[in-house]
Amino acid sequence: MLRDDLRTLWTEPRPPGAPARVRRDWALLAAGLAGVALEATLRENVVWRPVAVVFAVWLCLLPLWRRTRPLAMVTLAFGSVALLQVSSLVGAPREPVGLYTGAVVLVLVYALPRWGSGREVVLGGAVILAVGTLCVVMDETPVVEKVVGLVFLLLPGVVGAAVRFRVTARERQLEQVRSREREQLARELHDTVAHHVSAMVIIAQAGRVLAGTDPSAAVEALEGVEEEGARTLEEMRAMVAALRDRGVGAELAPPAGVADLERLVRIPGGRLRVDLGLDGELDALAPAVDAAVYRIVQESVTNALRHAVDATELVVRVAAQQHTVRVSVRDNGRRTGRGRDGYGLTGLRERAILLGGTLRAGPGTDRGWHVEAELPRARSESGVHSRPRR
Repeated sequence: MLRDDLRTLWTEPRPPGAPARVRRDWALLAAGLAGVALEATLRENVVWRPVAVVFAVWLCLLPLWRRTRPLAMVTLAFGSVALLQVSSLVGAPREPVGLYTGAVVLVLVYALPRWGSGREVVLGGAVILAVGTLCVVMDETPVVEKVVGLVFLLLPGVVGAAVRFRVTARERQLEQVRSREREQLARELHDTVAHHVSAMVIIAQAGRVLAGTDPSAAVEALEGVEEEGARTLEEMRAMVAALRDRGVGAELAPPAGVADLERLVRIPGGRLRVDLGLDGELDALAPAVDAAVYRIVQESVTNALRHAVDATELVVRVAAQQHTVRVSVRDNGRRTGRGRDGYGLTGLRERAILLGGTLRAGPGTDRGWHVEAELPRARSESGVHSRPRR
């Protein structure tokens, strides 16, 4: 068991999406260099001042590459610390060599388990532990202080590992949400394709019956089969693109759509008044787009009921244009500084992308939370049958 765990840790890849350099990196560098300048100027008991300043500047520069090369930066930083310790042992100065600003190496200790691969974490951890032990042994302080110092050195690494575990767990949950959304969309598209295939069979049977008595009707039947076949291929392509995992069963009830929005916004209790506005030709939407519009409004209304602070009104607008369908949901709640872009909206954003559209969610400019989506209606314009309204 332990061997398997170690093998898994050794082969663990780096977390994806590590930024090379962000604004706070430059802020950290500026703060470190300012600390070096102040300490070198104001502190009187600095031993080997030029060496200590160069060493501190060197340590301040290394965090710029801590995400892309965590093991290399840890090796360079702690190798320099070990070299300085050995040099101070030979030179035997009266005071410890180095500036307090050198504590910036704790950022590298954090970055190693946060951004490194399993192999880098193991090797870099060994370097940190070895150099930390060397410094503790050479330090003429009580044993308790030595232990506290070593724990303080390793604590950022524990924090980095915890942050990585939390982010990885959230990414895994988000991927599960996206997979479920793809599966649900694929089921809906499956129902649409089945409808088209059934229509093709019926038209072909009618054409075979009429072929002997009315050849022109048989030709029209063949044209109908061709049209339905083109629609089926289009929906099939969308289904194959959306399907990730094999479904475990299809829902028997057809998905809700635009026609069901009026029933959806009838909120009991009257705490939140919903202003629903429908504009344009919304009866000929493709089934997948029709269901996506309903799901976006449903999730937005649910989020407003749960999270909108002091909200009294929710404005829902669905507008069909020539090539797109726009959905807008806005509440007038008080902005609390916390976002509401949870797993539900993540799944809907995935659905919008699969359909070729976009979805944006965020706080409004003055009050409330806004959800804006734009979905293409190209498939409906090619003649896709809309499902029966309830």
